[in-house]
Amino acid sequence: MSGRKHPIDGDPLLDVSARGRKSVALDLKKPEALATVLRLCSHVDGLIEGYRPGVMERLGLGPEQCLAANPRLIYGRMTGWGQDGPLSHLAGHDINYLAISGSLHMFGRAEERPGTPLNLVADMGGGGLMLAFGMTCALLERVKSGRGQVVDAAMVEGAAVLATLIYAQKAMGWWRSERGSNLLDSGAHFYEVYETSDGRYMAVGSIEPQFYALLLKGLGLDPASLPQQLDRASWPSMKRRFADIFHTRTRDEWTHVFADTDACVTPVLTPEEAAQHPHSVARGAFRTSYGVLHPSGAPRLSRSRAPLPEPPPRAGEHSDTVLASCGFSAGEISALRACRALA
Repeated sequence: MSGRKHPIDGDPLLDVSARGRKSVALDLKKPEALATVLRLCSHVDGLIEGYRPGVMERLGLGPEQCLAANPRLIYGRMTGWGQDGPLSHLAGHDINYLAISGSLHMFGRAEERPGTPLNLVADMGGGGLMLAFGMTCALLERVKSGRGQVVDAAMVEGAAVLATLIYAQKAMGWWRSERGSNLLDSGAHFYEVYETSDGRYMAVGSIEPQFYALLLKGLGLDPASLPQQLDRASWPSMKRRFADIFHTRTRDEWTHVFADTDACVTPVLTPEEAAQHPHSVARGAFRTSYGVLHPSGAPRLSRSRAPLPEPPPRAGEHSDTVLASCGFSAGEISALRACRALA
């Protein structure tokens, strides 16, 4: 490799998403490195790989080889398109998987192009979380069977699964294909984001009737003079009316109006503001580690408390320690380094 960084790459020592990991640097083009990985497989519960389909097999580290080394191994495979199918060999990113899943079409306002919800839906939700869930399911199944298996986590399928509720609503006639015309996609006036007089925003999610009543009270509106909440024909005009009212005060003023109520109206905070919100502070929802502000771990377990993870590792920082803990002798480690299989 040339050693050049991608323009969006930063200092890996500030990548708090890599906290707590141990790094062993092996050159998989060396047969000694491949033998080392297979040996390591016998000491672990799971292996996760994110190459295109077929790469691990060509390296000699496919499921067949790794499960032969450890029949109880959970072999996790993370790809955008899955291990097979006509798109499986192609590159892609979150936005592409989200688009093909049918979910991207549903993000956005009426008569506007689809919006991009960062890479939180396909990458993180449909990919990372689904893989973690699949690995956990396989580990639990192993308790009964005693056998490992392969987890095929495709981001495009995970993103579709996250939209299962929408498919149910479509079947029941509640969800329309037109973007921005439904209850949860900015179509409804009571599930929307409104700008305030200082150019900030308030988020409104007053779906249930009792919460909607509190919203109207806070806005100073008489329910008897308004259309029914679920009258779709009135939603556009009600949105304009709500927008005009919200624009009469600042975000903080509206926050005070709806504080300690069940109206489901909250300020839209920046990431820095979120970390300083009293609720976040009370629960320790954010912390600063190694000079980086980031969310704390979630969810919380009542008995098992995770310690503060170690700093993000340098590549190969723990090679000797990890190999020694897996039974490699000092001579074997030196030999791997001498042949440049181990960095």
